[in-house]
Amino acid sequence: MTHLHHIENCFSTNDEIISLLGEDESTAVFTFNQTKGRGQYGNLWQVIPNENLAYSLATKTANVPISDTFVNYYTAIIVRDFLANLTNATAKIKWPNDIILNGKKVCGILTEKKRINNNENFIIGIGINILQSDFSHLPKAGSVLSVTGLSFDLKVFAEKFHNHVSSKMENMDSENKILTEYNHELFRKDEISVFQKNDLRQNGIIKNADKNGFLWIDLENEGLQKFFHKEIELLY
Repeated sequence: MTHLHHIENCFSTNDEIISLLGEDESTAVFTFNQTKGRGQYGNLWQVIPNENLAYSLATKTANVPISDTFVNYYTAIIVRDFLANLTNATAKIKWPNDIILNGKKVCGILTEKKRINNNENFIIGIGINILQSDFSHLPKAGSVLSVTGLSFDLKVFAEKFHNHVSSKMENMDSENKILTEYNHELFRKDEISVFQKNDLRQNGIIKNADKNGFLWIDLENEGLQKFFHKEIELLY
């Protein structure tokens, strides 16, 4: 059973959860006022108080039967599924693990591995824009409200989300199934898109993500290439 803690505010739920870890198999924490959240590769994930959700779940790596790459993939899948089922909107995974709802980024995920009290843990941080309406400074971003018109009670949303995530984490799919589902929901897969590599822009087509975390793109000038995060940018 995953214990869920609600805190009024904190710098980062991924940091805050460390002090809450005990002998439980997994623990989760959420807040609606995270002041210094972190995204992938040192990016900041900033939220407006009482409009969005910051959530972290910690679980012992010994209980996770899949590799680190597949933990990232699987987390993206279960978050995508939750938002798609909740809103009936088009939800996709932008590689490696942002969630795009009706064409706008509404969610980012950060997975870390930390050894605490002689136990190694996955700490999965998830930020979801829920009620925020002003994205004038972030044209690619949106919230559940801004892209669907649907409004939710934040506490109810958080509890439903936690129940979904914790249930899925306790009953993980196989790596083969995860990879198939991840690629099925991959944003702009098999569509002509514009990419920026260094200072060069060119068209390309996302073909698939692989088991090692690489994204394969068929570029018009270079052919089929594989990329790790930050090596190429999808412009949308």
